[in-house]
Amino acid sequence: MSGLRQYRPPLWAVILTGLLIAAFLYALSVGPVAITFADLLALVGGQAADPTHSAVLLKIRLPRSLLAALVGASLSVSGAAFQAVLRNPLADPYILGVSGGAALGAVTAIWLGFAAGLLLPVAAFAGALIALAVVYWVARAHRGSSHTLILCGVIVGSLASALLLFLLWLSPADQTRAAIFWLTGNLAMAETRLMCWIAPLALFAFLLLWAQSRSLDLLTQGEETAADLGLAIGRARLTIFAAAGAMTAAVVSVAGLIGFVGLTIPHIVRLLFGPAHRRLLPASALAGAAFLVLADALSRQLFAPAEIPVGVVTALLGAPFFLYLLRSHRGRT
Repeated sequence: MSGLRQYRPPLWAVILTGLLIAAFLYALSVGPVAITFADLLALVGGQAADPTHSAVLLKIRLPRSLLAALVGASLSVSGAAFQAVLRNPLADPYILGVSGGAALGAVTAIWLGFAAGLLLPVAAFAGALIALAVVYWVARAHRGSSHTLILCGVIVGSLASALLLFLLWLSPADQTRAAIFWLTGNLAMAETRLMCWIAPLALFAFLLLWAQSRSLDLLTQGEETAADLGLAIGRARLTIFAAAGAMTAAVVSVAGLIGFVGLTIPHIVRLLFGPAHRRLLPASALAGAAFLVLADALSRQLFAPAEIPVGVVTALLGAPFFLYLLRSHRGRT
């Protein structure tokens, strides 16, 4: 018990957890139905609350905010892992063709009329995993080097994009609108049954990546240096790619393509709290979760009662800031 009393959480964890809580409170309070912080506290405390407020909070806003946090955390962690293993500051969770494969799987399901229920996310998840498998299978012929993996990811993503555009050209107007709605990123599919299978997969993938923290630190120094220090390069790279790729595929399958979270957030966290991945990965998870919860709240509030895709909001927020980072920290990212 004395050890528990003496434990003090690190400052970065306190700051980022506070930001996440603030983002949640904001996201739960804004929307067509205005809910005050007093109402939120009354509901949390189990006191009598307006039935309409309770229904909106528990059935709509809370599941959606939880999904936003899960997606934001997963994309940020995956981005940090890919940036380290590929030694490329511009790497993001979609760099190995995951986005193209998921998009092609989802649009194929919509085109075939199988977009109801779980069929759409299952098709997107399958498409992302197939794209990852093709990229890694082709890259193995060249010993799976970082440059080869990136090149294969670009080629597979381009092929998937070409097939996707062909399907959109064949699709009627209603299917095209549904496909574009998914492609621009949205969190409207916040269902408990979806999160019940996505959350354990994302958590397992995170724990795998966190266990590889030392490997990620070594890989950022170069493969030759990492090998000289005793790291099994092939096994570590395969574990990292599989975990980060599966995590990305899972969240993309339900949220669509949400850009700049996995690209920008790891950079910000790395600049603020350092490059050690044992701290960088959980910090990126907390920061990414807070960022996407806030972005989703803004997507619902900016043009209320209309809702804009959350992927548009993340691009509008992330792209200018990332350009600023590149300009202000040249040679240090």
